[in-house]
Amino acid sequence: MRALLSLWLMLAAWACVAADSTAPLLQPGRQTLYQRVLAAQDCILHDTAGGSVAAGDPGSIRILPPLSRHYVYARQRAADGSDWLQVGPDAHGQRSGWIPAACAVEWNTQLTLALTSPARRDPLLFFEHREQLEDLLLQPDRGARLDTLQARLQHTGQADGVLAREPSVAIDPQRQFYLLPVLSGEEIMTPDGQVVRLLEVASLNASRAAGPATGRSLAMTDATASAAGTLRTAVVFVIDTTISMRPYIDQTRDMIRQVYARMRAQGQTQDVRFGMVAYRSNVAAVPGLEYTSRIYADPSQASDEATFMAQVADIRQATVSSSRFDEDAYAGVMQAIDGIDWSGFDARYIVLVTDAGALDAADALSSTGLDAAQVRQAAADAGIAIFALHLRTPAGRRNHARAEQQYRVLAQHAAADAPLYYPIDAGNVRTFGRRIGALTETLVERVGGRAGTDGQEVALAGIVRPDQKKADTDDADQQIRHDAAQVGHAMQLSWLGGRSAASVPTVLRGWISDHDLRRPDVPATEARVLLTKAQLSDLSDAVRQALEAVESGFGSEQDMFARLRSVAASMGTNPDEAARRDDLSGDVSPGMRVGEYLDSLPYRSAIMSLDEEAWRSWDRQTQAAFIDGLKARLRLYERYNEDVDRWISLAHDGDVRDDVYPVPLEMMP
Repeated sequence: MRALLSLWLMLAAWACVAADSTAPLLQPGRQTLYQRVLAAQDCILHDTAGGSVAAGDPGSIRILPPLSRHYVYARQRAADGSDWLQVGPDAHGQRSGWIPAACAVEWNTQLTLALTSPARRDPLLFFEHREQLEDLLLQPDRGARLDTLQARLQHTGQADGVLAREPSVAIDPQRQFYLLPVLSGEEIMTPDGQVVRLLEVASLNASRAAGPATGRSLAMTDATASAAGTLRTAVVFVIDTTISMRPYIDQTRDMIRQVYARMRAQGQTQDVRFGMVAYRSNVAAVPGLEYTSRIYADPSQASDEATFMAQVADIRQATVSSSRFDEDAYAGVMQAIDGIDWSGFDARYIVLVTDAGALDAADALSSTGLDAAQVRQAAADAGIAIFALHLRTPAGRRNHARAEQQYRVLAQHAAADAPLYYPIDAGNVRTFGRRIGALTETLVERVGGRAGTDGQEVALAGIVRPDQKKADTDDADQQIRHDAAQVGHAMQLSWLGGRSAASVPTVLRGWISDHDLRRPDVPATEARVLLTKAQLSDLSDAVRQALEAVESGFGSEQDMFARLRSVAASMGTNPDEAARRDDLSGDVSPGMRVGEYLDSLPYRSAIMSLDEEAWRSWDRQTQAAFIDGLKARLRLYERYNEDVDRWISLAHDGDVRDDVYPVPLEMMP
């Protein structure tokens, strides 16, 4: 009966024109989610279904921007049998006109992809048919076949079954937003046991789209430099300045003096800047600590060695002990992310130096309310790589394992084979000096790339991809150099992508793998969920309700799960029950809206997957970690809401309430 009802709703939606409705059409079987489409190229607005062109300026034809998002207000079949859509730029009653259904792509999840750095993988290939991509992934000689495909594309621009190839340089969505919407997908397992997703996507850079789509255009703009320039680099040291840290503070200053001397000899002093942030812990608990975190040198202002050294000369270790061994390391990192002006730098690095663990999100002394994963994501959003040097001193031996776990999460980076985490056994000062010197020197060495002044020469030839084999070395100094070279390579590719004409290729419909075809363990894409202000608010409300339900019954599982089930029902796991819930506003509850949205995504919510049996099987530490994770996500959603620079409009002249924020899928609850 439910299936028949859904079919009836879908057929009815196609048959009628909702002329009197102020809201868009609902998705079949949904109570709160509206139908949305993406415009293809040359999608012309008309006044009526199958009729005249919609009037704009006198004598003009209104063409929707390619891949702009539109809400569907009505569906109608024209006299010639073609299907038409009445569309508008937002969900608040504004209607633009009618377009043929044939020039629109259904897109109901608002799930899009960001391409990972191509620094450690092959360029992504877009295939015409799913079967072609699946056949390639399942072949034992996959590598040889890939070599043949890539060679053909490189020399002729054509290969059987391949619609397009990703540029060799990186396209940073933070600096040059593009839309790579997911239309459908499925999972398969490769012969070597790796699970990958085959995804049907649309791909088009709206700012460069012009003329009709060919469906075969490779758009392989492997970077034609648009302007001269040099990659500018900022390295910010975030240093624990509590008691016992004096030798490491001094060693870091000495190392920077030596690096400055090398840069002077090589003429790089204008291309690299240094910064320094100090952190301790909560001053309310111990006022004698003086500060929780403090910027001593901002690379955007420390223009030369003399200025930098003068600014950091007063950094000293604390004269009193913190209230506990863990310090507020995340406060120092977030101070560096948010408090420093990174806008003038192409390659951005934070080097964390600490001998203790970090205060977790749920700790009463934490000033950020964030955990390692959320801090890492904030750095990634700002294009910053974090390296962590952990001084495993004898005094902190009971803290080492916990701190390592935290910093391995914090120092993960998509361009590196392993977390950028480096333990210094016994906190040896000489070893520390050698490691931090090797790291900094390698980052500075990557500054050599330059874009040509004539617009034709590209610095790819000067960028050497790190030898993957060196990642297995037992030499710790060589390891840190290799990792720094990997991440530096990714930063260079991103810089070249920003300075060149590179863009995502034009493919209205195509199939890709979400992992590298040659190395299926390396992700090629990262999923983003595009949430409106209302959806983000609803998500925060739902998480807050779930958190209250869990915390209220921490010692009473029966009471906790009675409340948690109620929250889960309002989030959409049981629509019949959710529909019966009291709603003082007379509208559908926020929990219902976010529940339907979560249900439409290709993953299972941790909150809605939790049951009493699973909860009972966890020890107290695991239960506490679950609660802490909810708290940290809630704080991150607040941060997203305040991040005015990254809200995006998907439709020209749309209501600002329909602007969206790209929330990483892994940060959903």
